[in-house]
Amino acid sequence: MANESHLYTIKQGVTTWNEWRKNNPEIKPELSDANLIDANLRGADLSWADFNGANLIEANLAGADLSWANLSRANLNYAKLSDSDLSEANLSGANLIEANLLGAHLSGANLNGTKLNGANLYETDFSEANMSNACLARAKLIKANLDGADLIEADLLEADLSRASLVNTNFEKANLNGCRIYGISAWDLKLQGTIQSDLIITQSGDSTITVDNLEVAQFIYLLLKNEKIRDVINTIGKKAVLILGSFTPERKRVLDAIRNELRRLNYAPIIFDFERPTDKDFTETIMTLAGMCRFIIVDITNPKSSPLELQATVPNYMIPFVPIIQEGEKPFSMFNDLANKHEWILDTLVYDSIDNLVIKLENAVIKPALKKHDELMVKKAQKLRIRNIKDY
Repeated sequence: MANESHLYTIKQGVTTWNEWRKNNPEIKPELSDANLIDANLRGADLSWADFNGANLIEANLAGADLSWANLSRANLNYAKLSDSDLSEANLSGANLIEANLLGAHLSGANLNGTKLNGANLYETDFSEANMSNACLARAKLIKANLDGADLIEADLLEADLSRASLVNTNFEKANLNGCRIYGISAWDLKLQGTIQSDLIITQSGDSTITVDNLEVAQFIYLLLKNEKIRDVINTIGKKAVLILGSFTPERKRVLDAIRNELRRLNYAPIIFDFERPTDKDFTETIMTLAGMCRFIIVDITNPKSSPLELQATVPNYMIPFVPIIQEGEKPFSMFNDLANKHEWILDTLVYDSIDNLVIKLENAVIKPALKKHDELMVKKAQKLRIRNIKDY
């Protein structure tokens, strides 16, 4: 129950209340279950106050200091909390339906199970806040800061997250159905079990475009709206060439010479060094790069980890692989088996010198690779061949 003296003092107005707080800094106000409907507490010093279960419907708390306050189970429906300081406050189980928290600070606050349906949360700071099981359906979270916030099992049905900052935000098992996510900054999200369908990537007033994955939303929007991004992607698909090989000093000269000639011929060469220790990320990186390229040149002279990387990439991509090897060297033992199984590996090109390789690169490497690329495209486009049991 509320302390009668504290309740009497707060009802005398903010000026009287703040003076009392200034003169009694060691006292934590006890206002639990207090009836403060429509109270004007604008700019009040309410830090560390206990409002557990208090009735603050439509109260004006704009600019108030509620840091470290206990507002658990409090009723703040339609309350005015713009620019208020609620950092580290306990709002677990509180009701803030359609409350106005524009520009409020709730960093580190506990909002477990809090109801914020339809609330105005424009530019509100929820960084590192616990918002698990909170209800934010149709809330306006435009430009809100949700960095590091925990929204496990939160309900954000049709919430507006336009331009919100979502860095290290935990949305595990949250409901994001129908959210507007135009202009979000999303990095390192946790999305295990998250319900994310009909996410709107366009701003209000534009034709609605939806996707079903929060992490790819930014990319899809850039792809649709930014001509330069589209040009980059088209360029990668048409001009990118992956060069695989060893970065020993001798082999590096070969790779650099190939790269320089590809540049001169208006290609976009990507060199990958095999000298690094092989691990899962290493292989996945090569596979990602391989899938982006028109064709791949691989120097199998004195290979280090290249056998492993070729075995990981060749079977997964119908992309021309052009193996080259210096005269007098032999390919690794399993290369013949690999080449015989996959038609997109061209015949191994033996070269006698770097200069000769560069001079004849276009005719001996590029043109055969492009021809094989066209053949593979035709094959990919072929319809499935079928037989009918009735023909036998």
